[in-house]
Amino acid sequence: MYKGDAKLTVMFGFRTKFGGGKSTGFCLIYDNEESMIKFEPKHRMVKKGVVTKKETSRKAMKEAKNKGKKVRGTGASIAKHKAKRAAMNE
Repeated sequence: MYKGDAKLTVMFGFRTKFGGGKSTGFCLIYDNEESMIKFEPKHRMVKKGVVTKKETSRKAMKEAKNKGKKVRGTGASIAKHKAKRAAMNE
């Protein structure tokens, strides 16, 4: 239907109709790769293969979240610096 590059086309949100034979969904066609990287969500770019997924464990993500909740504002950067210095000295 449209003359677009397959690399710049992102399809998502497909649903099948009852009884099969027809599916509906959404499609975005970008002009260039820079605009796709700027506007497209990370999870869809990972699915497309443009960006690689950062592998972290569930426990590590929760620990980082809880550590960030304890210290807020400018004190967060000071706390990170102190933790880094302590790790270097050990």
